[in-house]
Amino acid sequence: MAASRRPTLADVAQEVGVSAKTVSRVLNEDGPVSAQTREQVLAAVAKLGFQPNLMARNIRVGGPDTTIGLVIPDLANPFFGAVARAIEDTVRERGLTLLMGSSADDPDRERALTDKFLARRVSVLFVVPSVGADHAHLRSHRTSGLPVIFLDRPGVGLATDSIVSSNRAGAHDGVAHLVAHGHRRIGFVGDLPLKLYTRRERLAGYRSALQEADIPYDRALVTNAHDQQGAEAATAQLLDLADPPTALFAGNNIVALGIVAELARSKRKHVAVVAFDDVALAEALEPALTVVAQDPEEIGTTAATTALSRLDGDRSRARTITVPTRLIVRGSGERGPRE
Repeated sequence: MAASRRPTLADVAQEVGVSAKTVSRVLNEDGPVSAQTREQVLAAVAKLGFQPNLMARNIRVGGPDTTIGLVIPDLANPFFGAVARAIEDTVRERGLTLLMGSSADDPDRERALTDKFLARRVSVLFVVPSVGADHAHLRSHRTSGLPVIFLDRPGVGLATDSIVSSNRAGAHDGVAHLVAHGHRRIGFVGDLPLKLYTRRERLAGYRSALQEADIPYDRALVTNAHDQQGAEAATAQLLDLADPPTALFAGNNIVALGIVAELARSKRKHVAVVAFDDVALAEALEPALTVVAQDPEEIGTTAATTALSRLDGDRSRARTITVPTRLIVRGSGERGPRE
């Protein structure tokens, strides 16, 4: 056998001197084989380092794979990394393995990834929906019993379970916290695209907190960015206004980093900041960053337990589960407008 290729079922059969069908019977435990032959086959498998093609077997017999698929927008975002880790920790107890891919928030790329996961007959499909994606193509799979779980955002065209954060209520709490410290000029730097579910919900929370405090909504104080550099530019734009904000609300953790960097660069550290979603080393900043913290571990765990419940036969109606956020006071959001 050439060393440059992976050993095959035929290689194991040749090593033992039996048919490929006999080797298959041993590995799949689906037919009569003598104890001696079974021992010889397993020894040859160990010797050659043969790995059975579980995907091919599952397709052949029509059964699900022992893997689950997860499609997220960005592998570099620590929020989604924490969600994935919680899912993996939960499903591992059931002998399932997590496969993950990034859609880059592109509907076509998301569709291609879900198609690949479906082709290998994953046991569960988790998706963070991209803006503009239509999930009607998953209906037949959902109807046939495949658990499909939307994370962070609801999908479109498919009634299935969704696990989301309390985006609107959390943003309201963060902005109300700034209002309580005397701010009336509060800027909002949200994510892109504008139709993104989390961006829309957090902006709605921002607006509701202003309305509750009888503060007029000013479009000039609302801007957007999708990365740290864009957030720096958006922050500079707000600071250059004739009547600049005395406080800023960051729509997510990446935006928050851009805001903090621009405030430091422009020496405007007196501007109060509250961020939606926690940031690594937030307590090491000066001042430490006040945040509306999501619970990605709880989102992942809830999604995984919901999926496992579906695998175990739960046929109740699809539901949306909202995971609460919490305000963590650290210093940046407690500065008054004249400090």
